[in-house]
Amino acid sequence: QLQLMESGGGLVHPGGSLTLSCTASGSASSRVGLAWYRQAPGKQREWVATQARGGARRVADSVQGRFSVWLDSGKNTIYLYMNNLQSDDTAAYYCSTEFGGRTYWGQGTQVLVSS
Repeated sequence: QLQLMESGGGLVHPGGSLTLSCTASGSASSRVGLAWYRQAPGKQREWVATQARGGARRVADSVQGRFSVWLDSGKNTIYLYMNNLQSDDTAAYYCSTEFGGRTYWGQGTQVLVSS
């Protein structure tokens, strides 16, 4: 019913910025909100940001002021703009959504913040 595909990860220097994108496809793709999670090496996966289909946006306190999220409804694509990246932001970033009682995940995109 739903497939999620992330892109945009890569290597960035501390203080740099990066924009991730995630496109939803499938029969329900135009009906769901989307969220970003991340998982750093050796740590649990944590929620980063959510953009609901109705417009509500939320960003985790840990990245507030540095990360922003928005949804292009026409493209069923959610973006995560990350600014002033630090080494602690190094992680695999995953796109996720819930529909029909099931949670869907993308394959993830890796972000490495290093000098």
